[in-house]
Amino acid sequence: MSDYENMTVAELKELLKELGLASSGKKADLIARLEAADEDVSEEVDEMSEEADDDDFDDDDFDDFDDDWDDEEEVHRAKQKPELDESTKEALSLRSSQSKKQPKFRRQEWYRYKRLSRSGWRKPKGYQSKQRLNMKYRTPMARVGYGKVRAAKDLHPSGFIEVLVHNSSSLDDIDPKTHAIRIGARVGNRKRLAIHNKADELGIRILNRRSIEKRGDL
Repeated sequence: MSDYENMTVAELKELLKELGLASSGKKADLIARLEAADEDVSEEVDEMSEEADDDDFDDDDFDDFDDDWDDEEEVHRAKQKPELDESTKEALSLRSSQSKKQPKFRRQEWYRYKRLSRSGWRKPKGYQSKQRLNMKYRTPMARVGYGKVRAAKDLHPSGFIEVLVHNSSSLDDIDPKTHAIRIGARVGNRKRLAIHNKADELGIRILNRRSIEKRGDL
């Protein structure tokens, strides 16, 4: 007796759907369909193993492959790390633990309207607002008590101080030990590529680096 005999019809249909086969018919039909699929898979595996045995690989082929692999340039950019003192490291660790405990602030009646679920937090208004009155089963409101540690305020999770730049000339006054740059969203590929090159020369970390497809005169 095959293992399919001990399975339910629902389980058999689920297997057939995963294989992309029809799941209609009686249990005997389902089992026969699965067994036929297993036979086809085993035949394909046998054919592949026979082809692998027939192919002879020469050592010269492997040597050529190694030569081609060596010719390729592997580009790897190590992310710069900030130089932080012990107090700042403790503040970042404390802020991370505080963020895990913080609830997700939702707008009033975010579950009713899709546009409200996509937007950010707004303070609830209205005399009978259930969220403003802190009634049960309502999401909490943003309050002063949810504030994070002040020593880590405005710091990137990595510990860098973020600086928004729009051109490569803005990188001259940036300290790569404590600052990291974020390129403006409206900066074009030409200026962005220049910022990438200059930041790599100066050892400045880019927080929103992205690949640029070179077209035309780029």
